[in-house]
Amino acid sequence: MRKFLLLGSIIICAIALHAQPGTISLNLDAGYTFHDKVNFDAAYTDVQAAFRYGGGIEYFAGFNKSITLKYHRMDTHFPLYKQNGDQINPSNDYKGSVNYILLGGNTYFGDMDAKARPYGGLGLGVGIIGIDNSTGTNFAWDARLGVKIKTASVVSLKLEAYMQSIIAPFGTDLWVGAGGYTYAVPDWVSLWQFGFTGVLCFDFKR
Repeated sequence: MRKFLLLGSIIICAIALHAQPGTISLNLDAGYTFHDKVNFDAAYTDVQAAFRYGGGIEYFAGFNKSITLKYHRMDTHFPLYKQNGDQINPSNDYKGSVNYILLGGNTYFGDMDAKARPYGGLGLGVGIIGIDNSTGTNFAWDARLGVKIKTASVVSLKLEAYMQSIIAPFGTDLWVGAGGYTYAVPDWVSLWQFGFTGVLCFDFKR
């Protein structure tokens, strides 16, 4: 599934790039994501804080709107606990990763010639969690706020705060209707991750 999504996203970006002239920005970023507790029915995991890295491409159709395609990864640990706090898995077990492939957009504010321009953006795509050589792919999204700082060269810098999330089904809950009928509905868990990153941008005119 993730291969088809990535291929489709690349095709969409390629069409946008071919359709009209603009600025293309190749972005490399590195930052830090804080930990998050994810509750299950009888246990919880604390996804450990970790270094995040990745890259992407950003296409500016105008001076204040852009389309982005990006990939991010963080290598972390997933300790599993009972609700009373007792750890279930060994402390050196459950090493894994959290990955995002997102297609979205940014809106920039201020004058085009300004040295520093604030921006905000949203992205949608997939989140891939890998643990012990197995992976799970689910819906993901992110939101970000930052500022882009220009230099006299093609290189610029972004300072950004972000919120990213993966939403996944986990088992079912049973509900009893007014007529005494019992029915199952999906139970959902969400990973919420907050962090800061710096982005090195290489801007090229078409």
